[in-house]
Amino acid sequence: MTRPAGPASGGDGSGPEGAGGLSPEGAGGLSPEGAGGPSPEGAGGLCPEERGEHVYDLFSRGSALLEAGDFSAATIPLERARAFEPDKTSIREALGRAYFRAGRYAEAREEFAAVVERAPVNDFAHFCLGRSLEKTGRRAEARRHLVLAACLRPDRADYRAFRDRLRAA
Repeated sequence: MTRPAGPASGGDGSGPEGAGGLSPEGAGGLSPEGAGGPSPEGAGGLCPEERGEHVYDLFSRGSALLEAGDFSAATIPLERARAFEPDKTSIREALGRAYFRAGRYAEAREEFAAVVERAPVNDFAHFCLGRSLEKTGRRAEARRHLVLAACLRPDRADYRAFRDRLRAA
């Protein structure tokens, strides 16, 4: 799945790929040694500004790995960023995309459900949640989220195509 452009999403405007992988986006680099850092439990020594910079660094490194196609590795810094900031939908969405592309559909479903809960008009989150539900065999629930995504963004032919394909099945 690709992050679409639009007011609710702010993406790059490209659509989902073929069978529904997540197209990467993001910046920054990561060496395996750089994935660590303080854990949320040990973050008491960081001032709020340092903590924010650390979370942003984790998010950037995870996004870079996602963009590079290293989906399993991307989950590591993104999971750490989520541990610091579980309410940040940008982190949860990126982690969901990494899980989805790594074939970890149940975990992707949980991340996209968290995004939908916090941002119920996020069309892309509904779309990704629908795709994740479909991949985990929960087709009736998937239809609901694919219909919502298509209603929120009627201009998205890809949303309509997945919605219609699931309706026909």
